[in-house]
Amino acid sequence: MPGAYPSLTRALAEALVDVLWFVEGCEDEQMDPDDAVKVLEGVAHVVSKLSREQQDEFLGLLATMAREESDPSRRAFLEEFPDGFGLVEDAV
Repeated sequence: MPGAYPSLTRALAEALVDVLWFVEGCEDEQMDPDDAVKVLEGVAHVVSKLSREQQDEFLGLLATMAREESDPSRRAFLEEFPDGFGLVEDAV
């Protein structure tokens, strides 16, 4: 039976986005806001440590995932992910 994802990297990117989208969308009653911030900041730190090549690969996956996404709110999250998690540098 073939896998649902073309690569392990794609599967892990999908899983990471799922978790972060859930965390970002949680109400205070569902998850402590301080814990949510720690999770989001932790991921931002990890992706900031990726090599430029790895970041480019991840950016490409995020763009593909956004194009394929049918849920408008999730698509917006995917499109905003690179900026929100420090994968793109601000123009000077």
